[in-house]
Amino acid sequence: MRAIYENSTDFILLGLITHPLFPGVIFTVIFSIFVVAVTANVVMILLIHVDSRLHTPMYFLLNHLSIMDTVYICIIVPKMLQDLLSKEKTISFLGCAVQIFLYATVVGAEFFLLGLMAYDRYVAVCNPLRYPVLMNHRICLFMAVGSWFGGSLDGFILTPITMTFPYCGSRKINHFFCEIPAVLKLSCKVTPLYETLMYSCCVLMLLIPISIISVSYTQILITVHRMNSPEGRRKAFATCSSHIIVVSVFYGAALYTYVLPSSYHTQEKDKVVSAFYTILTPMLNPLIYSLRNKDVSAALRKMLGRFTSTHFVGVVDVSIKQ
Repeated sequence: MRAIYENSTDFILLGLITHPLFPGVIFTVIFSIFVVAVTANVVMILLIHVDSRLHTPMYFLLNHLSIMDTVYICIIVPKMLQDLLSKEKTISFLGCAVQIFLYATVVGAEFFLLGLMAYDRYVAVCNPLRYPVLMNHRICLFMAVGSWFGGSLDGFILTPITMTFPYCGSRKINHFFCEIPAVLKLSCKVTPLYETLMYSCCVLMLLIPISIISVSYTQILITVHRMNSPEGRRKAFATCSSHIIVVSVFYGAALYTYVLPSSYHTQEKDKVVSAFYTILTPMLNPLIYSLRNKDVSAALRKMLGRFTSTHFVGVVDVSIKQ
């Protein structure tokens, strides 16, 4: 409690670029990415809930992926945009702790969920006849709850320990949000035990889903390669390659940030890598996993058709009354 009391002053976030020459341009770019990401993910969530054709295990998991992406981009980017327009780029001690907890929870949950989604695709491609049994509603619910539980466990373990270290030096965090490695650089007493705990936790949370993804997509690619139809093979390879690219960016950035030794890190490089999986990935996930899918496109056209027809009927009614 004494350490928390001593730490309870504001931190200063120096931002993605410490002294930007054109903050308005950076604000516009990041704001545009934020709007696209939130809109795409919210539309995806609505489509999955509204259209009965999307009430399948794959879209159930995609729904949770969109929720996670929406939550964690909203944890980071609004504060980042505010700091770009403000001279005081402060964040309170409590605000920093909340940001760390929510970020660690949601990103940890997404680590697990992406691995389980790869397993879902493996069952669908390699064991289609057993898919209804292996991916029933109860198992899907268990996967989603398990992902959120695993992520929250990460948040509950790392956040209180991180925030109880004494921060007796500079309060300037050379980052655009309270990411644990950036915050710990300000501490005057980080124990080797905690560094080992954080390293072990991150390796475990990354190793399990990466192993599932690697095995699943290897089996999928082998199965696809044996397909007789060249057209089906081409489409399957295109879909798998786009999924693998997004997963590689997300996990690659996380491996760099939390697993590589400090000798490989620089502060500027750390911020750029973090921007990839905190800002770009939430935008890319719905575009690559979902909105390129024919079922999703059909559901989107159907929803837009309903909205257009309703709007048209409303305009006609108003015109008649006038």
